[in-house]
Amino acid sequence: MPPRPAEPDLDALTTPLVWADEDGRIADGNQAFARWLGVGVRRLRGTALAALDGDGRFAAALTRLAGETMPLRLRRARLRYPDAEDRFADLWLSRHADGGVLLEVHPVDEFPGEDPALLLPSALSAALKGLAHELRNPLAGVKGAAQLLARRVDDAEGRELVTLIDDEVARLSALLDQLLSPSPPRAHAPLNIHAVLERVLRLAESDAGWAVRLVRDYDPSLPELPGDPDRLVQAVWNLVRNAIEAGAGSVTLRTRAEHALRIGDEVHAIALRLEIADDGRGVPEALAERLFLPLVSGRAEGSGLGLALAQQVAREHRGSLAYRSRPGHTVFTVLLPMGGEAEATQ
Repeated sequence: MPPRPAEPDLDALTTPLVWADEDGRIADGNQAFARWLGVGVRRLRGTALAALDGDGRFAAALTRLAGETMPLRLRRARLRYPDAEDRFADLWLSRHADGGVLLEVHPVDEFPGEDPALLLPSALSAALKGLAHELRNPLAGVKGAAQLLARRVDDAEGRELVTLIDDEVARLSALLDQLLSPSPPRAHAPLNIHAVLERVLRLAESDAGWAVRLVRDYDPSLPELPGDPDRLVQAVWNLVRNAIEAGAGSVTLRTRAEHALRIGDEVHAIALRLEIADDGRGVPEALAERLFLPLVSGRAEGSGLGLALAQQVAREHRGSLAYRSRPGHTVFTVLLPMGGEAEATQ
């Protein structure tokens, strides 16, 4: 008689799993589920499975499961451990013969949708190229004025500001060139994310003056990550500027390392969590599910392109951009791999 195969080690799986007893309380779960939900396995045990419901749909599915013989699928459910952050996932729920429930979790982005760049119709793309062409002359004028100003400025702070103007004109000119004549993305090279953030903060200081309190909350031990510094400056500056224009009195840039983090369908050994937090008015509820689409803006004077571009830059770096918001507390979170091999999952 052949030997009985060993039972699989569920903690070795990257798919989050959790199971509950017949009373609906969590009996156990694997490490992937605990990491995804942001809580230790020991704290999960004994918690009512329905208590993880974030929007009412999960609890309703659990009730419906009692009368089903086949597994139930729930798309884009909102789950969270009490008093923790929301998580979003496609769920499979199945009932065991003993009355218990097995929950299989497939994490997804907070909001569905295709790449915003692919949603731009050809007519709008042509209009943007026309706009880019029209902007070239004003930028050339700004560059010339900055060069003339540089000859008259003799103090260090003034020279620094003129250099900032010149650098930003060069960056915008490069973006216009990209719109008019798209070229392959620049190869990524190791960079210090804090150098990128300091450049953004300098722009913010020049733009908002002393009207906004800018707070640095950096993890100095972070390693370098592969990326394009100009594109990352553009993305983060869009997020910070949105916060300022939403009436924020304080904007915080926070960096942390995350281990064994899933981004999309890949699990990364180490990744950067960059948070841009502000105390402004928050994201209007009417825009919540369309916020990352091009030309969607909560301000009459807004272009509606900043967040779409920021999300595109995150994707160029194999990362993601998501947010949570309520009046007085909005956090945009950028997740970026920091090197090491990613494990693809189905």
